[in-house]
Amino acid sequence: MPSFRPCQTERVTSDADRAIEAASDGLIALSHSIHAEPELAFDEHRSAAKIVELLRGGGFEVRTGIADLPTAFDARFGSGELVVGICAEYDALPGIGHACGHNIIAAAAAGAGLGLAAVADALGITVRVIGTPAEETGGGKVLMLERGVFADVGMALMVHPGPFDITGATSLALADIAVTYTGREAHASAAPEYGRNAADAATVAQVAVGLLRQHLLPGRQIHGIVSDGGTAPNIVPAHTELLYYLRATTADSLADLSERAGNCFAAGALAAGCTHEIRTVSPTYTELTPDPWLVRAYREEIIGLGRTPLPVEEEGSRPLGSTDMGNVTNVVPGIHPVIGLDSGGAVTHQAAFAAACVTASADLAVLDGARALAATAARAATDPTQRARLLENVVRR
Repeated sequence: MPSFRPCQTERVTSDADRAIEAASDGLIALSHSIHAEPELAFDEHRSAAKIVELLRGGGFEVRTGIADLPTAFDARFGSGELVVGICAEYDALPGIGHACGHNIIAAAAAGAGLGLAAVADALGITVRVIGTPAEETGGGKVLMLERGVFADVGMALMVHPGPFDITGATSLALADIAVTYTGREAHASAAPEYGRNAADAATVAQVAVGLLRQHLLPGRQIHGIVSDGGTAPNIVPAHTELLYYLRATTADSLADLSERAGNCFAAGALAAGCTHEIRTVSPTYTELTPDPWLVRAYREEIIGLGRTPLPVEEEGSRPLGSTDMGNVTNVVPGIHPVIGLDSGGAVTHQAAFAAACVTASADLAVLDGARALAATAARAATDPTQRARLLENVVRR
């Protein structure tokens, strides 16, 4: 592919911007429609269908149900050798709907895809909008990565809403586990001596975890809930369950934390005379490793849109929880920046943040996120050094 001069790159970006602007009403309508009908992990049938319909209308060829996941899809446009993957998320949270703003992620991804499709031939790229279900729990991207969905992707991009803009966003590695305790039921008043109290096992484990927290390394976190605590006060509980998230700055640190937490869970079983089992609920999420060149390019683009991102030196102090996009960025050069919106002080996973995700500020985040992602991809595709690097990475994989 011949090298692009700066003026040519700017012209291509302008063409992409015009395509996004032309689709703006449909993108905002898509964001609001997904928000109005929240669906949980692996059950996002209506949400996925809405995105697919918009992309098909824009000329994309779409395959649904990819990687043996009914709500995953792959929408393609163009035939260039450099494949640009734009990741769309669209699952919601139980009880509070789109309090993580995945409706914005989905619409921005579709917008970036439409913008890049308008210039795909000029850039020599293939555009893929990849529908990735079950980010909140279930690890859709992990499963899709393992099943080869990202095998030909040269760069993987997405944008996530938040209270402010962060370009080089980081995240924590995550283990999503369930701990079950099995004891023996008995009448809690007439014959308690015959029981083995699984709720006591869970209580001891929670105390042990609480004491462990004092000695955790910075960046390590443990939090959980009791999902099953028994059936009735007059029955010694024979079965209980804890759901826990373990987080750490790296996958290696997470492995050590998992061992220490595992000892706490085992202590509960030993103290109460019960047995216990630890099972993995979702695939392990690794930490985000954003590509430095793509981060710099994205930062320049959002500043050009009039946004003021968090200072670079502060980005590392604000991890974003955990995301399965971390697993992708550990294999494919990629970014997962945060696009800011006015949430009135609310943060993600609060009901007030869900309400903020269909405001005028949220709609602007959809369009600015689409523009910035498309422009970042265009810059990489037209930079000979970066283009060669991204293509070589695919060959090495």
